[in-house]
Amino acid sequence: MSKPEKEIDGAKVLYWAWSGSIPFGFVGDSKDPKASKIFGLAICRYENSDDVYRFSCDENWETQQDAVYDSVEQAIENLPNQYKNIPAEWIKFEE
Repeated sequence: MSKPEKEIDGAKVLYWAWSGSIPFGFVGDSKDPKASKIFGLAICRYENSDDVYRFSCDENWETQQDAVYDSVEQAIENLPNQYKNIPAEWIKFEE
């Protein structure tokens, strides 16, 4: 399992999920060799913001795509179909 750092792109990680050896999905066409494989998902919040972000990350926790939500629950429940190749098991971030 590959745990992210406590911040991704300057936002504090609240929850995260790691797919293991099979990606959650892809950014772009999965048949395109240049498509980004998504192995990590993170629910994050920037300091002084009420918005919650879901970051879709590659194998090095580099953000490939993001989306903004009103709540953690919304970010988890609204996972796009492109990231449902395998189920996400969300883990609360603890240092």
